[in-house]
Amino acid sequence: MDRAGFEALVQAPAGDAQAVAARLRAGGEAEDFRALAALWLRAATATPERLPAIYDAAAAGWLGRAPQAPPIVAPELPPEPIPAGFWQAFWALLAEPPGSLGAGGVTERTAALLGHLSPGAAARIGAMALAYPGCAEAVAQGYPRRFTLEALARCPAGSLGGDFHALIVENGFDLEVLDRDALGLANLPPPLDYLNTRILQCHDLWHLAAGYRTTSLHEVAISAFQLAQFGHGYSAMFLGMATSRAALQRPEAAPLFLDIILTAWTHGRESPPLLGVDWEGLWDQPVEAVRARLGLAAYASPYPADLFELLSVAA
Repeated sequence: MDRAGFEALVQAPAGDAQAVAARLRAGGEAEDFRALAALWLRAATATPERLPAIYDAAAAGWLGRAPQAPPIVAPELPPEPIPAGFWQAFWALLAEPPGSLGAGGVTERTAALLGHLSPGAAARIGAMALAYPGCAEAVAQGYPRRFTLEALARCPAGSLGGDFHALIVENGFDLEVLDRDALGLANLPPPLDYLNTRILQCHDLWHLAAGYRTTSLHEVAISAFQLAQFGHGYSAMFLGMATSRAALQRPEAAPLFLDIILTAWTHGRESPPLLGVDWEGLWDQPVEAVRARLGLAAYASPYPADLFELLSVAA
């Protein structure tokens, strides 16, 4: 499919997500994978209110069951226009050779796609996030105060705080992934100021608490988990971009992508809301005790977490 054909498919998606995913499960064609990718990309760019219904339906079609969670109610609104500038940046990103940008480069270029959306898209993404369980209550707590490495370093070995400190220090990670001040997150309109800051400081923490490894495959998975938790705009864009790349360039990868994304989406929908958790009050407890206290199960990955790394070595 050429670029114009895929853009047209995103503007007017073919079929509903459950039926498309079910056809793929039954051995569907490459066109079915493109159709599902188009549905996900359209929701990320033009109709954020449709995200939960589309992913729930895709899970029902692919996994044989919808998430065991109440539906997320959303208003029916017309789609935002998708500007030409978005498509230029999108195709430029997809044209990059695999692995050429590195994880940081992919993050920056994917985040930049959000800046090319219609002026009304950001407000709709923020408003829709408040419909997810626990999100409005978390936002009401106010702009997040920072975690500190000093506080984490005082936590006992084997505790959530101690494990979080080790994850950050031993891997050379930044405590908040990206600098909130450099990005000007405090100046965003609410609730995006809170949401974008909170997920930067909690992303690696959620890796630990929810059982996601810091591997390439599990970065895809945790994006679906984050999307299910509060409609995270970056995660929606990342999944829309990544599945579109796969559908257009490697359609044989459909089972891998759908297994990972939809099991993690279901995990996120069936987990308790994590945005507003008082993590500082849990630093000294072991991860398993924290999960038990929150009612949070670890992600059951359908593939080895380091699958992409193993395949890279084998190649």
